[in-house]
Amino acid sequence: MASVELKAKKRLSEEKKTESPTKKTETMASDAPKAKKGRFSEEKKTESPSKKTESPSKKTESPNKETETPTKKTESPTKETTDKLSPNTLFGMGNPLLDISAVVDKDFLDKYTLKPNDQILAEDKHKELFEEIVKKSKVEYHAGGATQNSIKIAQWMVQEPHKVGTFFGCIGKDDKFGGILKQKAEEAHIDAHYYEQEEKPTGTCAACITGDNRSLVANLAAAECYKKDKHLDLEENWELVEKAKVYYIAGFFLTVSLESILKVAKHASDNNKLFCLNLSAPFICQFFKDNLMQVMPYVDVLFGNETEAAAFAKELDFETKDIKEIAKKAQALTKVNKKRERIVVLTQGKDKTAMASEKVETFPVLKIDPKDIVDTNGAGDAFVGGFLSGLVQDKPLDQCVKAAHYAANVIIRRAGCTFPEKPDFK
Repeated sequence: MASVELKAKKRLSEEKKTESPTKKTETMASDAPKAKKGRFSEEKKTESPSKKTESPSKKTESPNKETETPTKKTESPTKETTDKLSPNTLFGMGNPLLDISAVVDKDFLDKYTLKPNDQILAEDKHKELFEEIVKKSKVEYHAGGATQNSIKIAQWMVQEPHKVGTFFGCIGKDDKFGGILKQKAEEAHIDAHYYEQEEKPTGTCAACITGDNRSLVANLAAAECYKKDKHLDLEENWELVEKAKVYYIAGFFLTVSLESILKVAKHASDNNKLFCLNLSAPFICQFFKDNLMQVMPYVDVLFGNETEAAAFAKELDFETKDIKEIAKKAQALTKVNKKRERIVVLTQGKDKTAMASEKVETFPVLKIDPKDIVDTNGAGDAFVGGFLSGLVQDKPLDQCVKAAHYAANVIIRRAGCTFPEKPDFK
């Protein structure tokens, strides 16, 4: 799950105190404005060899001015037909975890010194927890991990065809939990291709449920063992990367395989495809800033929530805490592919989502009765998944935001990153 897919604390600085990198409570449902310019498949500038034309929606405002005025949608001269999606159009790479959910009692929490509502990384004293919860409780299994969750949600929103989303990550070879994870990924209709190794077992996340509370314990294990040369570079795997048009990687993977991210990001940039990245947690900006900034020039769409945005702004000396200003400054950072404007999307829980491209706009979320909120863990992953489902279908920006807010709203009404059979979204 996104809320627990964190780098082991021993790799973080002992002298710095960070906000919990696990909290992802940012999104609900949106009643977004229906008029928004452009599509993500549009190029910033497109010239025909025989004719040069001015965009029918040419602006006279300052590039980053916040506006309430609806902007006329335009079609890209190079827009590809998306009447029918193809398998492997969306590509994701990250840390796969098998989510194991079960109802437990207070004695179980006390035995492993767990708090009723908390998110931690597994320590030595938690080694037996995963086997015990399976043996003594009625458990539910789900394919998890931040990126895999988002790919799963995007596939659910799209529905047909199956395997629109491809996912790469590392699991244990021939172990029980790895087998279940592969089965659950297949049931979610995503095309998962795991690198299987024998060094560590498949990563897991135990969700220990007591009443309305969930205590999450994550063991990253094999998820940290992904190798570019052993998996991404293989011809049959790289062919799947090349088939994609939209790419998404959560920031957590910056701590695992920077070289893999850069290879995918450069491919996307060189071929004018969309590369998307999530800030994922404050500690990514604070402790892995160098890795993050190596990838940033290739980022076409940047996601984050308000706490991650604040950490990002502080590390880059933006000298502002205003979410719209942070989005604007992040949008203006150096970019390799000049054919596309960078898009920055920052969520703020029940407050408006801010999105910056040539200007900054905000999108209100629908109100929801607190009693209808079951579990906000995974809401951020769902938001991104909904947004990605709009991207792969070449939807206008406002529709991407609307889909993102809808998906997150569904997930926070349910336990874990789960969803009904079909979405009720138009």
